[in-house]
Amino acid sequence: MAAQTSPSDCERELRPALTRGWKRRCPCCGGGPMMKGYLTVRDECPVCGEDLSHHRADDGPAYLTILIVGHLMAPLLGWVFVAFRPDPLVLVAIFATGTVALSLYLLPRLKGMIVAFQWAKRMHGFGDEDA
Repeated sequence: MAAQTSPSDCERELRPALTRGWKRRCPCCGGGPMMKGYLTVRDECPVCGEDLSHHRADDGPAYLTILIVGHLMAPLLGWVFVAFRPDPLVLVAIFATGTVALSLYLLPRLKGMIVAFQWAKRMHGFGDEDA
């Protein structure tokens, strides 16, 4: 008698899960939206019913956003200042706007990737219930 395997018993591939998380989609099916607001993760996927309430993203997305934005904007700010010597107020206005816009763009996507990573690696309750 062959044992039946459910989709939750199979290995969860990391790359498709991270891609779906970046798109703010359910890491399991990729069809349902993961977020019900800007940063609020749904308790379960409306399409496949996957329980997403186990996630523990906490400060990870904010930390990664600051890390990425800081490493992109700081060298760019130095290069623009040395190469073009713009008025300081213009420089502050442009880089403040760019920093805020990039941060607002990256934050929910990085949160989706962290939740998808946790799902793919079966962390924090995303694993089998009977294990």
